[in-house]
Order: sequence, then C-alpha cells, then structure tokens
Amino acid sequence: MFDVVIRNGLVVDGTGSPGRLADVAISDGRIVAVGEVSDSGDREIDAEGFVVAPGFVDVHTHFDAQVFWDTTLSPSPLHGVTTVISGNCGFTIAPLEPEHGDYMMQMLARVEGMPLTSLQEGVPWNWRTFGEYLDAIDGSLMPNAGFLVGHSALRRTVMGERSVGEFASDDELRAMKELLAESIAAGGLGFSSSWAKTHNDADGDAVPSRHASETELVELCSVLRDTSAVALEFIPTIERFDEEVYQLLTDMSVAADRPLNWNVIFANARQADIIEEKLQASDFAAEQGGRVIALTAPMPAESRLCFESGFLLDTLHGWSEPMALPNEEKLALLSDPERRNELNEDAQKPSAFRGVARWERLTVGEVTKEDLKHLEGRTIGDIAEEWGKTPWEVLCEIVVEDDLKTGLYPPAAGDNEESWALRQALWNDDRCLIGASDAGAHLDFLATFNYSTYLLAAARDRNLLSLESAVQKLTDVPARLYGLKDRGRIEEGWCADLVIFDADNVAPAEIEVREDLPGGAWRLYSEAVGVHHVFINGEQAVLDGQFTDARPGTLLRSGRDTEPVTAAG
Repeated sequence: MFDVVIRNGLVVDGTGSPGRLADVAISDGRIVAVGEVSDSGDREIDAEGFVVAPGFVDVHTHFDAQVFWDTTLSPSPLHGVTTVISGNCGFTIAPLEPEHGDYMMQMLARVEGMPLTSLQEGVPWNWRTFGEYLDAIDGSLMPNAGFLVGHSALRRTVMGERSVGEFASDDELRAMKELLAESIAAGGLGFSSSWAKTHNDADGDAVPSRHASETELVELCSVLRDTSAVALEFIPTIERFDEEVYQLLTDMSVAADRPLNWNVIFANARQADIIEEKLQASDFAAEQGGRVIALTAPMPAESRLCFESGFLLDTLHGWSEPMALPNEEKLALLSDPERRNELNEDAQKPSAFRGVARWERLTVGEVTKEDLKHLEGRTIGDIAEEWGKTPWEVLCEIVVEDDLKTGLYPPAAGDNEESWALRQALWNDDRCLIGASDAGAHLDFLATFNYSTYLLAAARDRNLLSLESAVQKLTDVPARLYGLKDRGRIEEGWCADLVIFDADNVAPAEIEVREDLPGGAWRLYSEAVGVHHVFINGEQAVLDGQFTDARPGTLLRSGRDTEPVTAAG
C-alpha cells in the first residue's frame, strides 16, 4: 500500500526523454515506483489526459521577507513551482545587527519594491546570524526553499554606515569572509551580489554591494571554494559588457570554483548583437576554467512604473535623489511647473533607460481616484492631444492627482516575431538558464513570477520547444546547476515534488491587483490555468488551483540537501 498513486498520466520525467504513459507511486515523501503500479494507494489520482512532471525549480526569487507573512510563498506554487532559491542580488535580510534593521527595510522597499509597511509589520527582525534566520523559518514553508548569502547584508553588518561610499579595509574584508563562511556553514547555498545601477537605497545612494572593489568581490567568492556552497549570483552591470566585465565574472567563478549566473536577458531582436556580446562572457570564462550562465526571462519585458516607488525611474539622469524624496516632497516637486520642467530636461539626457522618458508612449493602468478611472487604458499621448497639453504636463497632473500611486505601463519590449525567434535560440543555448522570475520582489512593478506557466504556454502555442524540453528547462537543468539532491526528476528514490497539469491549456491567468499584504498594501498577482495538482515532498500543496493547508517544504541547507558543484559542471 502506497501513500499516493498517480495513474495513467503522461510522465515527463525532466531528463528530456520522451514522455510515457505510466503510474507514479509515492510513500514517505519519495517516489517509490514509476511504471505500471499494481498495488493501491491510500489516495489515488487519475491523471489521464494530463502531464505528470517534476516540480519546477525557480532559482531567482526574493522571498526573504515574504516567508514570514505568507508561508505559501504565493503565487509561485500555483504555477507548479516546488523549489525556490532566494537571497539573490545581494539582498538578504541576514546576517543582521539590530541597529541596521531600519536601513535594510527601507533599502528593500526601494530597491525590491516590497512595501515598507509590510516589512515593518510582517517581519519580526529578531535574528542576528544567518543560521538564526534559517532556523526561524525552518519547517514553516509550503515549497522547498534555499537561500544565498547577500553581499549588501554582509557589508552592512561588518562596515555599518561605511558600507555605503567606502572600500573595505583589510580587517573588514577579513571579517566579511569569516561571516560568509559562517553563514554557509549554517546552510547558505552560496553568495550573491550586485553592481546594477538600478539598485539604490532609500536615500538614493548605491546599495552597499555597489561600493565593493573587484578585489573584495573575488576574495568573497574565494570563500566558497572550501565550503559546501553551490552557487554564485551577480549582476555586473545593466549596460554593455566589455572584457573587464568578462574577466570579473571569470575571476569570481574561478575563485569560487562554482558556476556563476548573472541576471538578466530579456530577448529583444533590436538588441541581438548586445545580447550575443554578453553571452560571450560564458565562452571567455570557459577558456579560463570558469562557468558563467546568463539568466533569461521567457516573456517580453513588461513593467509597471510608479512615481511612488520610483523604481527604474530613478535610473534617469538626475532622478535618483528626486525619486528618493518622501511622498509629500515628491508631490510638491511634480506640482511646481518650473521644477518639474527641469526634472524633465534631465530625463531626456543620456542614461541607461532614457527610453522610459518617452512619456507619450506610457499607458495609464490602475488609478486610485474615482474621477481618474476614465483614463485607465489610454496612452499619455492620446490624453495630451485631447487636453491640448504636453505629455509631461499631463503625466504630472495625473500622478499628482492620484497621490503618486498611478500605474504606468511602457509598451512591451520584444513582442515581435524576430524577438520570439531570438527567445527560442536563447532557450536552447547552453549559456542560458530560463528563470529570472524575481518572485517576491517588485510587487507593484513586475509580474514575472508566472514564468513557468508562461513558458509552457508560449512553447506550445508558438511551437518553440517540445513539451519534454520545456519541462527539462524548468526542472532538471536548474536543479543540477544548484546541486539539489534528489530533485528535478521523476525517478525512483527521488523526492516527490510533482506537478500535474493539462498541457493543452496550461497558462498564466490574467494579472490582477490583490490587497493582501501586511499593513494593507497591495501587489500584482496571477493564478494559473490548467495546473491541477502540486505535490511537495509527497504532500499535496495545490489542489485544483487552490492552496491546501500543507507546509511540507524542506529548508534547503548546503551540504545536507545539495551535492557538490564545481565550475567544471
């Protein structure tokens, strides 16, 4: 007698092999039989007409704070995700000294789009070490979850206020290395950092990791070589790569003797040459014994801008400080014709995201004031023509009237046939890994948490990948990169992380706004279509698109729950 028997499904095992009709039996959280199962189960599921696949592995999330107020880590498991890796981009909330809690909260609110009220009311902030943080959440989560150790947290803990604006002294670097080693010994899966110009703290200053020297980065990476850590994650720049970037990525991977994944490629045929230039980092590293992998998102780049958070807007020339102002001062700035015109003049100067300042192309999304509802769905350009004003004037008037809360949507980048062809090529390029969901972050800015069901739908509808290949890229490929023990495949003896879905209909549901965060804050949200069952460690987590009460997730600790990984693969 088995705990569960899933019968008559098309088993797509994660290895890329052709799917086959088979039964899958589960006992004690493990897969114990795959094939024709004659014995019965305490529970039987008829999966005829459905796919039975390994649970999906999402290696780029930011659930570090959400773990305390939402132990389902929604909506990810609804989309078939059974394992998440958090602590990316250097933004962990451990280790932590008590006096730095306020800085970390405000930094996360600014750089990762987590509402400050939610961070204040939903997170206890009562740990100091990385191990204490892991212990606080162990046994409480629905999906399996592992955490990298973040550079900004290490820097703030060791250097305090000097972490912003100064290089580390020899003693401070030594202390960071010791703290990183201690955190990995407690279960941290690796090390993450960022030099992205979009990553600024609540004061508009570069986050702590951006003030590190190349020597500091490589020295910290070297700590991993003699530990059970499995991964490096880093954002070197949001601009073009050159040989200096190639060398830094290579040096980091070689020093750690671990693969390094960098974030992120959104496929756009207009940038095909730049993307190929960035992918050359993998070839460069391989020649020197390193391994560098690019994360690529499976969908066109769609984002929501908002003057309240200021994220991405703060990359415009001269906008970092204005977007860091308190709301009242920001409203006063945008209400003053002379000052706001100066701001607009700055926005037109060269910067990484100057295209954002083509105000006429923005579409008004959600508004909070009833008398502005009639503008939803219209472009700023159309409204400006109707009102007889410039797009910038119209934008400021709407945003001010709506107390900065208006959602503004640039046109999706990369939604044409040429870009889809490029996307297909990237999916099949060994230098790339599909991921970059950012789930748990940018709650009012991005909805890429649905990347897994989006990939399955796009691969099917556009005939870009076989079902078996799409499943492999969501399961075994990321699991092997991170050395996850007994996860990522349907195989006897492996952990029973499974998703049962309708291959003909699986897709993300429509994006909606959900007001369910601590402190009354809201987020972008999406359920899934066609995902009927999700099992995690043998327990049912999702039934017919709804969460159960089970919290069977394993807190993944390096060494115990991982196998050794090296840059050689």
